[in-house]
Amino acid sequence: MKLAAFSWLLAGILAGAGGVYAWNLTQSHDLANSGAATSENSAPQERKILYYRNPMGQPDTSPVPKKDSMGMDYIPVYADEVKPEPKERKILYYRNPMGQPDTSPVPKKDSMGMDYIPVYADDAPAEKGTVTIDASRQQNLGVVSVAAKMAQLTRSIKAVGMFAVDERRQYTVTAKLDGWVEKLYVNATGDEVKAGQPLFELYSPDLVVAQQEYRIAQQMPQLENRKQNFGQAALTRLRYWDIPESAIQRLAKGGEVKRSLPLTSPVTGVVLTKNITQGMKFAAGAALYEIADLSHLWLLADVFEQDLAAVKVGQPVSMTVNAFPGKTFSGKISFIYPTLNTETRTVQVRIELDNPQNLLKPGMYAQAMLQSSVGNQMQTVVPESALIDSGKRQVVLIDKGDGKFAPRSVEVIGRGALENGERQIAVTGVQPGEKVVTQANFLIDSESNLQAAFSAMGG
Repeated sequence: MKLAAFSWLLAGILAGAGGVYAWNLTQSHDLANSGAATSENSAPQERKILYYRNPMGQPDTSPVPKKDSMGMDYIPVYADEVKPEPKERKILYYRNPMGQPDTSPVPKKDSMGMDYIPVYADDAPAEKGTVTIDASRQQNLGVVSVAAKMAQLTRSIKAVGMFAVDERRQYTVTAKLDGWVEKLYVNATGDEVKAGQPLFELYSPDLVVAQQEYRIAQQMPQLENRKQNFGQAALTRLRYWDIPESAIQRLAKGGEVKRSLPLTSPVTGVVLTKNITQGMKFAAGAALYEIADLSHLWLLADVFEQDLAAVKVGQPVSMTVNAFPGKTFSGKISFIYPTLNTETRTVQVRIELDNPQNLLKPGMYAQAMLQSSVGNQMQTVVPESALIDSGKRQVVLIDKGDGKFAPRSVEVIGRGALENGERQIAVTGVQPGEKVVTQANFLIDSESNLQAAFSAMGG
């Protein structure tokens, strides 16, 4: 009984041990299979080698492993390392690698053997030097833009001159025979005289003889022809001596012979010089008076050589003088003198004007202002402040909108002003309606140049 129980117990223990071993063996097999599967899945997949490249970065490649001249292995290039080829980019031109302004439509090298750098369509700016500035920064800089327009400009030319007597209205009073001043009527320089007004009484023996001959000829009863010739000769001498016609008519009507006869002024004007005194003796041809009509004057103004092309005969001129502030006088250019003053580089022009009230005096200085049209037709004009002139280039900044500004090379073909006096320049290279920057343009231009320099340095 005891032996049977022991046998049964031993069999149970062995059975249990076998079961545990069998379970452990099963688990070990499963783990082994799982590990094998995991090991198989985690093993690196084979990478595809496209080619082998030079280890020193040289452009040569090899489809198979090899060594370079220094014994270094070529480096494999795998398929998963190569980026897909970008789509083809359009090349506009090739630029100088050192930032010089020259370009080439085809690949080339510069003088140092450096390749020109391609400029692609998707990289090139819409216009060279374009700079973008946001609205707040524009306000801080004080950017102002004005549209170009068509207009006719006028140019103001300033000149300084001196009033002078109109030489065609200046007279010298002389006696045509020897005589004495019997009585002086006009006895002061600056006196105003009227045409036909007696200046002085002239006594001359020759004058008395001529009167007497005329009287005798009028009283001769015979030889009518001889009487006429004799009287006509005496009458002619009196007229040649500038004896007034009224005195001759009085003598012809039987008037008495006068010891002295008046000498009259030939013109209305002002006595500029007087070389005669009471009782003096004078010779025939002596200048006794200088009389000038000052109701019409000349202004002799000096125009600089560079302004001469804008000066024309008949051109209107406005004048001001210090004696009458705020008053303007008008005249016209009547003559341009043919010689140049080599010391002042000026040419004298003659301006004629009326002086009915005798406000202007010969010898006064005046400032003359001449207005001349710039060009013969309407032109594209922009404010003068829009121009950036470095001496080598003339540029304006075009406001393209949306905060974009681009420099534009222009040529100045004229300078002047509008009717309101605003200074303008006529230019080529800008179309009417395009906006140009008139304030803060130097700051924008500097930024544009800086960006261009960085672009040239960085490629």
